[in-house]
Amino acid sequence: MTREIMTPLNDETILSLRAGRMVYLSGPVYTARDAAHKKLVELINAGLPSPFPFEGQAVFYAGPCPAPPGKIIGSVGPTTSSRMDAYSPLLIEHGLKIMIGKGERGEAVQQAVARFKGVYLTAVGGAAALTARCVKEARLIAFEELGAEAVRMLTVEKLPLYVAIDANGLLPE
Repeated sequence: MTREIMTPLNDETILSLRAGRMVYLSGPVYTARDAAHKKLVELINAGLPSPFPFEGQAVFYAGPCPAPPGKIIGSVGPTTSSRMDAYSPLLIEHGLKIMIGKGERGEAVQQAVARFKGVYLTAVGGAAALTARCVKEARLIAFEELGAEAVRMLTVEKLPLYVAIDANGLLPE
């Protein structure tokens, strides 16, 4: 059974997601890769606010390509999530509940997801041009100097994802 969910996600929705299930996600999603994650952690450590709210929001580990003429965005696919593992537990502790990427996560991230009742969703790698079709709006939010790795808010419609780690810390069987 495939389910449609919309950001921001509330705790009830997050807790109802089960490892191995497919979902279609709609609503705002924030892109952030390793360089942006490093800056987000620096902001937290300095006691400064995040450029976007973490609560109920989704962070997509992606660096979109520039938009070709007449398009909202270029190709946008997931990057390897383990590259964010050094930063993710602190962000999760500070309210981040939903992460989207590809590949496995380390033990510290799995434990933080379970402890703080979040979810890790995976996107299909190699389908960046198809993923771009789900993007209905894109705008720069923060860290413009990072180029493709800047934080952007994408409004997505029915982005196909799989639950890779649920709020209980469970992986698909």
